[in-house]
Amino acid sequence: MTRPPEPRQARRAVGLTRAGMWWESAASAFWPLAVLLSLLIAALAFGAAELVSSSTLLAIALISLLAVVVAGFYGWRKFRMPSLPQARDRVDQTLPGRPLSALSDDVAIGAADKGSTALWQAHLARMEREAAAARAVLPDARLRWLDPVGLRLVGLVALAMAILFAPAGRLGLGISALGATLRPSSDSRPGPAQGSAWEGWAAPPAYTRRPTIYLNSLPEGRALEMPKGTQFSFRLYGDGIELSQSIGPAREGADPAAPEFSAEQDGLIQVADRRFPVVVIPDAAPSVEPVVAPDRRADGRFLQPFSASDDNGVSGGKALISLDLAALDRRYGLAVAPEPRDPVEIALPMPATGNRKEVRGQIATDLSRHPWANLPVTVSLEVVDGIEQKGQSRPVRMILPGRRFFDPLGASLIELRRDLLWSRDNAARSAQVLRTVSWQPEGFMDPELAHGLRSVLGTLEAGPLTEEERNRLAQVLWDAAVALEDGGLADALERMQQAQERLSEAIRNGASPDEIQRLMDELREATDAYTDMLAQQQQQEQDPSERFDRSPQGGQQITGDQIQQMMDEIQRLMNEGRMAEAQQLLDQFNRMMQNLRVTQSQDGSGEGGRQRPMGRLAETLRQQQELADEAMRQMQDQYGQWQPEGQQGQGGQQSQDLADRQRELREDLGRQRGLMPGRGTREGDAARQNLDDAGRAMEEAEQALREGDQAGAMERQAQAIQDMREGMRSLNDMMSQHSPSGQEGQPQEGGQEGGPDGPSGERNGPRGLADAYRNDPQTDPLGRSTEGNGGQVTTGNPLAQGPDPARRARDLQDEIRRRSGERDRSRDERDYLDRLLDNF
Repeated sequence: MTRPPEPRQARRAVGLTRAGMWWESAASAFWPLAVLLSLLIAALAFGAAELVSSSTLLAIALISLLAVVVAGFYGWRKFRMPSLPQARDRVDQTLPGRPLSALSDDVAIGAADKGSTALWQAHLARMEREAAAARAVLPDARLRWLDPVGLRLVGLVALAMAILFAPAGRLGLGISALGATLRPSSDSRPGPAQGSAWEGWAAPPAYTRRPTIYLNSLPEGRALEMPKGTQFSFRLYGDGIELSQSIGPAREGADPAAPEFSAEQDGLIQVADRRFPVVVIPDAAPSVEPVVAPDRRADGRFLQPFSASDDNGVSGGKALISLDLAALDRRYGLAVAPEPRDPVEIALPMPATGNRKEVRGQIATDLSRHPWANLPVTVSLEVVDGIEQKGQSRPVRMILPGRRFFDPLGASLIELRRDLLWSRDNAARSAQVLRTVSWQPEGFMDPELAHGLRSVLGTLEAGPLTEEERNRLAQVLWDAAVALEDGGLADALERMQQAQERLSEAIRNGASPDEIQRLMDELREATDAYTDMLAQQQQQEQDPSERFDRSPQGGQQITGDQIQQMMDEIQRLMNEGRMAEAQQLLDQFNRMMQNLRVTQSQDGSGEGGRQRPMGRLAETLRQQQELADEAMRQMQDQYGQWQPEGQQGQGGQQSQDLADRQRELREDLGRQRGLMPGRGTREGDAARQNLDDAGRAMEEAEQALREGDQAGAMERQAQAIQDMREGMRSLNDMMSQHSPSGQEGQPQEGGQEGGPDGPSGERNGPRGLADAYRNDPQTDPLGRSTEGNGGQVTTGNPLAQGPDPARRARDLQDEIRRRSGERDRSRDERDYLDRLLDNF
């Protein structure tokens, strides 16, 4: 009875398995030899042969050779050649029923019986199908058991380091030195290599990171261009070989058979019948310059970007900060002579690895507590190279960054601290000023703070100060000023009012944008804390209306989301440099918040906490849609109209402006995501994931805008809009689940679809999507009418009540459908609009 042939898949699996078994046997037998050879190669590649004497190198070479022989003999004894039946058996063990063995069997009983024969054939056919599913068995040398301490990994890392980082040619030199050591010779010195009577090397200084050159391998007549300080070394085999040179002094005490000298000037080296003209490359001094002028930061940190360069690499550097007495206003506490202080030295950050020929970095340190903080100083940068040559930048005059205090008492304490650190001769004057500002502290100063200032006053009036006492008092004054500036007050209203006053003071004094942003963030936090406190105090009221009320009659009502919009308007005015308008609006905000009281809904939850995230997301979505409209209009102008040459440059600038706005929206969305409630819930996590996707789409849209790809930018903007809608939907679902009625809120007057701002209104007509959300000219910043209708917010812009995402989606769909039907638009734009419709 004929047996069916072994399936092709099974033969292939057996062949691959056998190859793996070869690797298993070789790895388990020869891994000690491989580790030993890897370590020896790495040692020779990194120049270990040059670190020991000839006798020591000979002993190490003999020991290494003996270890290699023992490891090779161990591997030869342990290695077993895998056979084909062993590989077939390993594959067969992974299959059900061991079909490979079954295909090689013969029927023992009933070979002449037709029924038995048919049954046997059916069995073989089934085994053949099972064998067709054979797969190669992955090899496993079990090295983790043979090498539990991981010596194989040590050898692998050493070999990889030698391949990647060892100097070129060093391995050949090490092997040559090892061979010369092992080669028997009647002379005490090794014989000539490769028939030469001499050997020579040129080793540039280590800081240049250049490889050593083997002089024997150079072609005839080639000039050597080497850095200054290159070390030349020779080995002369035999007698009668002369060497002369005119490039630098020879090393004293060197063996006449192994002369050494350094390259200091251009010249000629002549050894035996070879001549080597040498051109010495002088090492240029390094250079360093500040990249941009330093800027004032609200946290008082000193940031200074810089760039440094050198022909062979910068080895280090520092920044020197010195007091600029000529630019200082020497009045009050600064009128006396200052105590001597050494210039401030800050080490320049240097890359730990890589090329240092061109270095760009940034100094970042906190000098807000230094005695020179907020005083004029000069900053100069200094770098050195490998031979200690210096390069220095021109001094830059600036005001040393330091924290600024806008609380009047805190600012006065900081000034006293500065005067004491300026000179201890100011102790008497500082005591008089401190007694004045701390007179009758009841009502405006914390008792503990007042006690600390009285202790400082007593120390100042006690007599001459030691340096340790002066430094201790400076620390006490700093802590007191920080406590006054940052608050720590239990009364949230007073903290909010203080934040408002500090922001107003910063606007009047022309503070930096970074400082104004910090104070604006403090005002937001203080306002949130104050409104939350009011909500907690009035949790027992029975007839609330889910509003923040500004009058006892409740004639004007605002939501927490509208308070946030007013603060955003203040922020926008300040960002645009319209400080007078921002100050005026801030004064209105202050008066409004002074008369504010909070009432809550019947479910006991204030609206501000729940609606604020949704309202800010809706505002960001609106701005993203406006940005997409502008990008679309720009693409229309680009493809639909001929532009003069001058306006083409304007189009590129417009793309950059749109990209900047896209970046601001992305950063604002990231801040909103960090403040979003519902962490850990399914809906909250889904909303965060959607906003993450929207942020990535915004980043890609920004990149496309900077590259001038309007079509790609609009596609990514559409994806960002879709992701933000999904995030708002998840956030709305989460809020609805926490509402007793299962709804976020009822529609409010003025927001009906058939109203003036509904889909049928003129706002959503052909003028574009962005026009639908322009503020009415007769409303205040919160959207309330100024025409004497009771000041109801609901009669103004529908954004004041919070936009309906579903209605907004319908409006967008209608507008996109209308635009896609206009045949005068370009084909690319209509294709893009069709893709947008697919998202609805």
